[in-house]
Amino acid sequence: MGKSKIQFLIINFFLVVLCLSCATNSVVTNQKVIETESKSYYPSYFSNSEIDYVYKANISVYGNELSGIFIAKKISDSIHRVVFTTEFGNKLLDFEISENEFKVNSIVPELDRKILINTLKTDFKLLLKSQFKISESYKGETELILKSLDKNKYNFIILSSTDNKLTNIIHASKRKQKINISFSAKNNTFAEQIVIQHYNLDLKIVLSYFK
Repeated sequence: MGKSKIQFLIINFFLVVLCLSCATNSVVTNQKVIETESKSYYPSYFSNSEIDYVYKANISVYGNELSGIFIAKKISDSIHRVVFTTEFGNKLLDFEISENEFKVNSIVPELDRKILINTLKTDFKLLLKSQFKISESYKGETELILKSLDKNKYNFIILSSTDNKLTNIIHASKRKQKINISFSAKNNTFAEQIVIQHYNLDLKIVLSYFK
């Protein structure tokens, strides 16, 4: 990832005006409320402390494509360490994240911008969250939806009704969907591809398992 591309990414983040999404919060529209079987949900992806989760990262922001390597590792019961590098192994960003903490270990000057760091913090706090406290459950034709409060917003965890496989995590306000994380996986323990799609920013992150 060249220095000019990183600088262009920063400029786009500073120029962005957060607009209201045209998508309404229809996650649980017409879904049947059911009895909540468990008060908590524990995602299985990124949960094994013995595994280094390595993905190729492709970032699309305002028509510009950036690529690199994403590495995540669970280092304690609640903390993950995340490292972004170029495809040649040069470290761009190294941070530790948990429910209540976000610690930057190192970052290149071109990425050391508050708006960019806060965006990544929100995305990867959601992706790597170890536990969701469930307030309501909903049953659809092909899916089970778990609703979790997140301060003044909500997280919706969507599971396949056939095998309880995690397919999506949606972060939303009362009316608008903000972020949708979708998972493509063959089993309940590892996702081959992860897509982080923003609705109020022209930002999309695709993580593909690095074989």
